Amino acid sequence: MKILIVGGGNMGSTYAASFLRSHIANKENMMILEKSPEKAIQLSAKDIGRVHGKPEDCIPHADLIILAVKPQDTQKLFQTIQPFVDDQQVFLSIMAGVKMKTIAEALGVHKVIRAMPNLPAQIGMGMTAFTSSDEVTRIELVTVQNLLNTTGKTVYVETEEAIDAATAISGSGPAYVFYFMRAMMESAKEMGFSESESELLVSQTFRGAVELHNKSNFSCNEWIQKVASKGGTTEAALKRFNGESLHQFIKDGAEAALHRAVELGKE
Repeated sequence: MKILIVGGGNMGSTYAASFLRSHIANKENMMILEKSPEKAIQLSAKDIGRVHGKPEDCIPHADLIILAVKPQDTQKLFQTIQPFVDDQQVFLSIMAGVKMKTIAEALGVHKVIRAMPNLPAQIGMGMTAFTSSDEVTRIELVTVQNLLNTTGKTVYVETEEAIDAATAISGSGPAYVFYFMRAMMESAKEMGFSESESELLVSQTFRGAVELHNKSNFSCNEWIQKVASKGGTTEAALKRFNGESLHQFIKDGAEAALHRAVELGKE
């Protein structure tokens, strides 16, 4: 399978490197379309596939075309590549909020897959939700899932609305985690720890907590109960969190992200 990645930014280059590293693809069958001459030079230096600057040089030769550009650039992108596409090509879009119907109608194609990865894909620890149009064959879908699995874990969802929801949870989620980590690091420094000590305390605490959760059958509530002894320090913190409605604020934030994902699809 010949793969073309349109857009050589963070996710585009992450995919190319990950596909090659897993040996699912090779450099001879990997192409990147990048409009920026400066970025094209940088991509060429990484040696992760043939880099092209013109769509006519690569679009007609691809079996799978991955659309990895910013959502606000979609209209210009569609106008640029539409003359060179074929309706038998498979299109995988990671553009937040852009509907499969929009892609299909703008390009005159039928086989469209929409996915929402997240930033940890850069280190092979990503979470990607994806769905597809009815015209995508089972073999094509499995092939794309195998490619996506090279960057972490995947889940297939039946409806496109679930992609917007995944955008709010796993797509934006790393920023929520970093937000909480930052607050804890700032608190640690105010308590007298150095910056490096604060980062170590917080990052290892998060890493250990996630590993405990992943390697057990206990729920989050059960783990909280194991840590929070009656009348202890953890209980004091949790009472303050509950008093400030932190739990609800986090849910409200995720809901706001979902609303924005839906809005992006209408713009």
